[in-house]
Amino acid sequence: MIGWQEFVAAMAVFLAAHAIPVRPRIKGAIVAVLGRRGFGIGYSLLSTGLLIWVIVAAGRAPFVSLWAPAPWQAALAVGLMLIASLLAAYALAGVNPLSFGSRAAPFDPLHPGIAGVTRHPVLWALALWGVAHLTANGDLAHLILFGVMTAFALLGMALIDRRKRREWGRAAWQEQAHATAVLPLWALLSGRWRPRTLPRLVPGLAALLVWAGLIALHPVVIGVDPLALWP
Repeated sequence: MIGWQEFVAAMAVFLAAHAIPVRPRIKGAIVAVLGRRGFGIGYSLLSTGLLIWVIVAAGRAPFVSLWAPAPWQAALAVGLMLIASLLAAYALAGVNPLSFGSRAAPFDPLHPGIAGVTRHPVLWALALWGVAHLTANGDLAHLILFGVMTAFALLGMALIDRRKRREWGRAAWQEQAHATAVLPLWALLSGRWRPRTLPRLVPGLAALLVWAGLIALHPVVIGVDPLALWP
């Protein structure tokens, strides 16, 4: 398959792979066979492979220009990717049972750490990644690809909140989530969260290294230099 056919097929398989296995009954059957660790490893490998396929398929799709590239688009994309890298790094290093990508315990709801910044740091990192690349790519295929990725991440936040509220009960969920919010920094601005300490240095440094590495490897792996449009 070439052109739009491959892109549509890749998107369909990618979305199905992320919608079907996480349903409790289907996931339970898979976990019973592979175990939780096996499911986690297998699902991560599957997701990574499908993501690579859908990105490659978008590059092969017919080019339909929607807007011309501009320096501000590249600057915005690079800046958003820095924020995304920071969110992902602190999520991986932190404790946050309210979403995924972090350790679940020990969690102090009065001092939620990265969850105080946003209840869903990994999903926000994915959403910012989508917006960054949606802006920097001015063609139809990438608009669809990164638009769907962004919508997928934003919808995931509401779905996780609903599932946690159902599993824990409304009172327990409100107690755990009181000092957090979906919108980044809204818990701080609304007065529900007051950080007592500065962010740890190591996750921030790791995020900077990953961000710089992504910029350096982008022209080698993807074939596009994100800094090429800068004056």
